[in-house]
Amino acid sequence: MPGARFLETERLTLRTIEEEDVDFVHEHKNPPEVHRSYIWPYPENRGDVEEYLFEGDDGTSLLVCREGDDGEPEPVGEVGMHVDDRTREAEIGVWVAEPYWGEGYGTEACERFVDYAFAERNVHRMMAKHIEDNGGSKRIWEKLGFEHEGVHRESEFMDGAYRDMHVYGVLAEEWRERDE
Repeated sequence: MPGARFLETERLTLRTIEEEDVDFVHEHKNPPEVHRSYIWPYPENRGDVEEYLFEGDDGTSLLVCREGDDGEPEPVGEVGMHVDDRTREAEIGVWVAEPYWGEGYGTEACERFVDYAFAERNVHRMMAKHIEDNGGSKRIWEKLGFEHEGVHRESEFMDGAYRDMHVYGVLAEEWRERDE
């Protein structure tokens, strides 16, 4: 398996993203139903994907893999966060390739990733956002106990219209209390 195993769940491995993964990310992040779900209004070429993955800011992004039919890890999506070093607030994001929607992989990967952020990265507050009609993301944040904090009205422009952005958040103390 390329990339170092970093975090694991019952069904998933979250690992570092390597050069060998660019084709998967490029192919599965670009379909309109996927890239519009995480507020990216245009497709990316392979060079854009490489820049985002390897030359971008210092965020943490991991490839989400399940066990394939052949027993080998099979990528299904990506989870990542950006941490503000001053406030210790992080924003999490996730996307899952369309063939794997509805399997709970996004929720499972995010739950493990948030555990890591609070326990290992000293994050104080985790924030997540979703565009108004992204029911899949809404379900993830609600299942995980994130609180709906508000709406940024018409803050995104996509498909020729201004769209609302919903904001969710959870504090480290709230996250730990849910496990007690």
